[in-house]
Amino acid sequence: MKKLILCILLAGFSATGFAQSKAEQQVADAVNAWRKAMLDADKSALQNVLAEELSYGHSSGKIEDKAMIVTSISTGQSDFVTMELTEQTIKIAGKTAIVRHKLAGDINDGGKASSVKLIVLQIWQKQGSAWKLLARQAVKQA
Repeated sequence: MKKLILCILLAGFSATGFAQSKAEQQVADAVNAWRKAMLDADKSALQNVLAEELSYGHSSGKIEDKAMIVTSISTGQSDFVTMELTEQTIKIAGKTAIVRHKLAGDINDGGKASSVKLIVLQIWQKQGSAWKLLARQAVKQA
């Protein structure tokens, strides 16, 4: 009987928030594709995952569009050596997804090595069958 109650409780927890919906999993996969493209400096993959209308906000206050961030990453002007995303949450609202996470990584920015610890907000938009990064804003983690 105790095992049955435990199974029912676990099933209830799964249904009430721990399990991701199909759309949430698709967004999580898109975030992972973005992360990999950033680490690999993969121009084609970046162009594929970023929306044409992208607004990419850095923790410094600098704002870049799609062409600027693709050039910056693919040419090595900004080079992510490591990038770890933690405490990620995903909320779906129609064809829009709100993603929040913490980002810790090592970067070579303009040839200068540094480490970053950021809190990031990303807005993803479903365009056709794919999720595209529409906007991103980062702030330095205190």
